[in-house]
Amino acid sequence: MRLSYRGAGYHGWQIQPHDTSVQETIEKAMATVLRHPVALTGAGRTDTGVNARLMVAHFDVDEPIADLGLLCHKLNGLVGRDIAIHSIVPVHADAHARFDATSRTYKYFAHTSKSPFLYPLSWHCRADLDFALMNEAAARLLEYRDFTSFSKLHTDVKTNLCHITHARWEREGEQWVFTITADRFLRNMVRAIVGTLVDVGLHKISVEEFCGIIEQKDRCKAGESMPAHALFLWDISYPF
Repeated sequence: MRLSYRGAGYHGWQIQPHDTSVQETIEKAMATVLRHPVALTGAGRTDTGVNARLMVAHFDVDEPIADLGLLCHKLNGLVGRDIAIHSIVPVHADAHARFDATSRTYKYFAHTSKSPFLYPLSWHCRADLDFALMNEAAARLLEYRDFTSFSKLHTDVKTNLCHITHARWEREGEQWVFTITADRFLRNMVRAIVGTLVDVGLHKISVEEFCGIIEQKDRCKAGESMPAHALFLWDISYPF
């Protein structure tokens, strides 16, 4: 299943005990249409308020579904306007949306001039941010593997090692867009990286101090976590 969603109304992708999530909303719709429970497995987790231009999920059923296009249409009628199911296609039996993914790409959107149209999905930043210096710091991310300094504390992951292959700010029309690609991401990692890069752009810390923060492996040394509304899970790559 390929889908997208606006995250403002949800407490992230993954099912939560007492809050509405994207996964739960789609699973309820599927149970209604298929008349039996269906468990979705997503390619990753997005935090509360984070958007997805592309999320991939898989599910198993005992019997083939005769018309996947019709299923997609019916689900879109039930999940609400902030979720869009783009396609559902059959895959091999052991395909896994999360473990088969080879990379994920996130984008963080920022704008320097007040706009009544951009603010719901973009962060209004100061016009004097030094994006050139921020790109110097962003390039240094590719030299490291342990990103404990940018991870939410007390998570259940077994390792904080990630392989970042791209990290750069670019001007796109009225906005500055930070694009970052890695094999995996830690909880809150992108927003913490952006917050620390903003400190570089404000000349609060140098590029070398940015590197020192990574090397200290201490979340308390890094910058603040940026607002979720401007972050998008943008793309997911698979070897097939």
